[in-house]
Amino acid sequence: MEYKEPALVLFSGGQDSTTCLYWAIKHFSSVRTLCFTYGQRHSQEIEVARAIAEQAGVSFQLMDASIISHLSVNSLTSDIEMDQEKPSDSYPNTFVPGRNLLFLTFAGVIARSHGIRHIITGVSEADYSGYPDCRDTFIMSANTSINLAMDEHFHIHTPLMWRDKTSVWQLADELGAFDVVRYQTLTCYNGIVADGCGECPSCKLRRQGLDNYLKIRK
Repeated sequence: MEYKEPALVLFSGGQDSTTCLYWAIKHFSSVRTLCFTYGQRHSQEIEVARAIAEQAGVSFQLMDASIISHLSVNSLTSDIEMDQEKPSDSYPNTFVPGRNLLFLTFAGVIARSHGIRHIITGVSEADYSGYPDCRDTFIMSANTSINLAMDEHFHIHTPLMWRDKTSVWQLADELGAFDVVRYQTLTCYNGIVADGCGECPSCKLRRQGLDNYLKIRK
C-alpha cells in the first residue's frame, strides 16, 4: 500500500532500521528519521545512521535518551560482558528494559510536532533474541497507549515483524538497498561496520541470514 503522507522512521543505522528506511521511502510521500543516543556501547552507530540518512536524502534528527543508561544494568549500556547465548531462564543481558517503549513514546511526540501519524520501527518477532518489546502484542499495545495519551491516530508500522533475517535481506534487495545494508550498516554489538566482528549474537544472526539468502538469490 502506498501512503500519500509523511512518515517517521526510528533509525539506528543497523540492518533492520536501514531496510525499514528504504521501505518507508518507497511507501510514503516523505520520510524523517529519528535516532537516539542512549549510552550504548557502540555509539558510532549514530554517525553511521547520519551518513546513511544523508545518502538517502532524508531528514536526520538525533535525540538524547541517555537517561535509559541509568535505569538498568545491561551489556549494551554497561561495561559488562554480553551473553553469547540466550539464557534458558531469562532474557539475554543485551536486553535494555523499556527501551522500545520509551523510543516509541518519544517518536510519537516528535511525529505529532511534525504532523506525522505514521511511525516505522524495525522490531521483529520472527528472528530475535527473545526481547519482550519486539513482540507484535507489545507494538499493538504501545500503539493504543500512545494514541490515547496524545489523543492522536498514529499507526506504528513493523514491516519486519514476521520476517526472519533471510527474508530481511531479501526485502532489502527488492528495495534496491542490498549493498547499502550489506556494506554500510552497523549491526555489530562491538561496533564494527558491515560484516562486524562475526562473534557477537547480532553478527551471527546477520551472517546466518545473509548466507541463507545468498544461496537462493537469483
